[in-house]
Amino acid sequence: MKVAVIGGGSSYTPELIEGFIANYERLPVREIVLVDVSEGQWKLDIVGRLAKRMVARSGLPIQVRLTLDRREALDGADFVSTQMRVGLLEARAWDETIPLRYGMIGQETTGPGGMMKALRTIPVLLDIARDMEALCPDAWLLNFTNPAGMVTEAILKHSRIRSVGLCNSPIGAYKWLSGLYSVPVDRIYCEFVGLNHLHWISDIQVDGVPKLPELLGEGGGYSAANVPQLGWNASLLRSLGAIPSYYLKYFYLHRELLAEQQAAALKGETRAETVKRLESELFEIYRDERLAEKPKQLEQRGGAYYSEAAVKLMVSLHNDAKDVQTLNVRNDGTLDFLPDDACIEVNCVVHAEGPKPVQPRTMPRSVVGLIHAVKTYERLAIEAAVEGDKGKALLALAHHPLVPSSNDAERMLGEMIEKNRAYLPSFFR
Repeated sequence: MKVAVIGGGSSYTPELIEGFIANYERLPVREIVLVDVSEGQWKLDIVGRLAKRMVARSGLPIQVRLTLDRREALDGADFVSTQMRVGLLEARAWDETIPLRYGMIGQETTGPGGMMKALRTIPVLLDIARDMEALCPDAWLLNFTNPAGMVTEAILKHSRIRSVGLCNSPIGAYKWLSGLYSVPVDRIYCEFVGLNHLHWISDIQVDGVPKLPELLGEGGGYSAANVPQLGWNASLLRSLGAIPSYYLKYFYLHRELLAEQQAAALKGETRAETVKRLESELFEIYRDERLAEKPKQLEQRGGAYYSEAAVKLMVSLHNDAKDVQTLNVRNDGTLDFLPDDACIEVNCVVHAEGPKPVQPRTMPRSVVGLIHAVKTYERLAIEAAVEGDKGKALLALAHHPLVPSSNDAERMLGEMIEKNRAYLPSFFR
């Protein structure tokens, strides 16, 4: 079995290697190819050496190879995992800071910054999909690259390959509940409904006992290092009857988070700057030739537990496990108010032939309007990315609930597209 990792020089890669080692009996991977672009070769070399030390320590017959040749990596692959960032952290900094100057949220997956990330990323992923159609047409593409839902929808619409989007956020919820109730995650059930980074937990059970009502009364919830740690309004949660994803704080606590972001930007403390510092520290740790395991510091990155999501999905697809996982898949009538070809984030039963979405038992009707509005924005943004259409990009922003003025949006879009000129060739034909 061969696995190709696009963006193999990522700081997340040690988590992925740890997952392959831990699950070798059920997923006997023989070859892992880490591939990156030339700008990231220094990262690839450092992470690749650590990956080889981890495998050597395990004693397993896994070969780790490093390459800058994507087609070589994809040739004959059984699974392809993507964890890349087009434009690197420099582009993330633009996504986070330019919208703030126009009074809008600056975030890499939500709002205007999320759209710019999609415009840069979707054409590159579609190129990868075309390579896969020629070199490994039966492989699964597991997309962790953000904005994961939009990228996955674009792939499902514009290529013939098999693809699933995944996110570490649902696993983060299980980790939170496991710690809260002091039980292993296999005794917990959560029902997720919505879109990537726009989902709600509509049911929580521990050993079959409902726990959601007591949690709603506390106003608590799960979170991640990459989102401000503001608490929820307990009255709102009780009215919703569900626990929102921490990304929904940008919608429900918009004024507070915008003010916090603007204050952080003035001090040079955006999330992009924080990640640059964390990555610098991580790669310095990775350089240590004595290190042969994933360091604890990696959990400070927003993508902690990625390997659990990615490798768990590979294991289930390979073994026809028929277990339940929360994934980004084609709607196909699961949410009756969205088109069939929309990508949604819901619980799925994972079969060898692919994940099958499960009809939610509880659907908070109060959130339908927001899901529909954000999906309208996503579909317009995907069309803009595929066609290189500035008009559709503006239309997408105008329909986004976090964009208050189309006039400001037009000025902001012009600045952001110009800033990203090197990564948006289709917009400058």
